Amino acid sequence: MHLPISSLASSSPVNPTPNDYVADHVRAIPRSGIRDFFEIVQNMQGVISLGIGEPDFVTPWHIREAAIYALERGKTGYTSNLGLMKLREAIAAYLAEDYTLEYEPSTEILVTVGVSEALDLALRAVLNPGDEVLYHEPCYVSYSPSIALAHGHAVALHTREADEFKLRPEALRAAITPRSKVLLLNFPTNPTGGVMTAAELEEIAKVCREHNLLVITDEIYSELSYAEPHASIASLPGMRERTIFLHGFSKAFAMTGFRIGYACAPAPLIDAMMRIHQYGILCAPIVSQEAALEALRHGKQGMIAMREQYRLRRNFLVHGLRQLGLSCFEPRGAFYLFPNISATGKSSHEFAMGLLKHEKVAVVPGTAFGPSGEGCVRCSYATGMEQLEIAVERIGRFVG
Repeated sequence: MHLPISSLASSSPVNPTPNDYVADHVRAIPRSGIRDFFEIVQNMQGVISLGIGEPDFVTPWHIREAAIYALERGKTGYTSNLGLMKLREAIAAYLAEDYTLEYEPSTEILVTVGVSEALDLALRAVLNPGDEVLYHEPCYVSYSPSIALAHGHAVALHTREADEFKLRPEALRAAITPRSKVLLLNFPTNPTGGVMTAAELEEIAKVCREHNLLVITDEIYSELSYAEPHASIASLPGMRERTIFLHGFSKAFAMTGFRIGYACAPAPLIDAMMRIHQYGILCAPIVSQEAALEALRHGKQGMIAMREQYRLRRNFLVHGLRQLGLSCFEPRGAFYLFPNISATGKSSHEFAMGLLKHEKVAVVPGTAFGPSGEGCVRCSYATGMEQLEIAVERIGRFVG
């Protein structure tokens, strides 16, 4: 039984363990279902992984070369807490052209160590203990733990395959309470590939305006939209002033290891986030910032080429799994498939473990993305076509 340290101090016969010193809210956070699963995968030979959400493309050479050149020129020091001004200016120009979003580089853009840090900063900057954060599920594994670490209360809104995993305004409205402060969005969505149109987002925005909700929108997969052009809720009327826009370079530009993201919001919100950032991180690495600048200036064609490869892989994998009798929503964005495997009679965990054990194909149990992911598994098609072909053949044997 866990005893407070104060109790342990006053009761000399009891010897505390290291675990007794861990904060209660940290102890309550579960380990990542994805990372635990892939600890098993890493100890197996010959596995085809459709698991980790990382592009299989190497960062384009001209972006790597920019990082190398920055080192050769001796760019190894700190930058402004907010990030290199020339990078913030490039981000502002990129968002104005592609997202119809206008931000002031000097006060409304903060460069972070990946979108993960940007999300953490945003939550810590705006939440008081007990404030509710509403988010749609299935979702990226870190959302609920990140909210808990910021002493907020996470409220999951389940989305359904029948609705193409879109967030419905009536579901949002029904979940709002006097403690609701933030709506956290992620479209295109990890793990489902769901997207929302501008008209659908306007219905969500209307509810947010009515109930004075702040929106944190994680749009890390926005360039990887396959149907109509991506729409940001921040661009809708009356939403810029109540939205923190999060984005980065990991997915679209294949720069996961560079760890560069950014947040855009009205100056008072960015200032609050920067105050946390300056004490915990100080600044993002200068070499990675130089590489990100090159990606924005000259990386669009490479990004489009990668997206078209993802589209081809998506089409192949959707067709292949449907041919095996698995219900499979065709994702509209990102690089994940979330097939429904309930017809096999297995739980998500049983299916994933069985497929790994018998056919050496790694997929992620849907429950890693929240309870509403039961009955599904996540398959990343950020891997080569040859590997996908073999994976479908093996899945077919397992399902058969």
